[in-house]
Amino acid sequence: QVQLVESGGGSVQAGGSLRLSCAASGRTSRGYAMGWFRQPPGKERDLVATISWGFGSTYYSDFVKGRFAISRDNAKNTVYLQMNSLKPEDTAVYYCAVTGAKSPQWTNQDKYYIWGQGTQVTVSS
Repeated sequence: QVQLVESGGGSVQAGGSLRLSCAASGRTSRGYAMGWFRQPPGKERDLVATISWGFGSTYYSDFVKGRFAISRDNAKNTVYLQMNSLKPEDTAVYYCAVTGAKSPQWTNQDKYYIWGQGTQVTVSS
């Protein structure tokens, strides 16, 4: 069983940057795509970005394109989310998750079966 642990969240002013990490332990996430999601206060959880195991294929939701970048280090079983030009509306709990699905099914949250505990990101204006 894979376990995911997010880190790197915190508080930052608008325009700032943060880098989130998601480390997989236990049985590795080898061969599986990984995604970042976020849930703002009082709202539903949304997909932020996904990345495949090999070739580094990625997907970004429109609201983060050009500002966020997802990457992974397979040797370290870690996926990252570099967040730049942060806005107050980016405030949310950010989660990473594992899926066996490939594009385009990987945009479906129901395809993700292992989730981390989440890390809070707060952006102040």
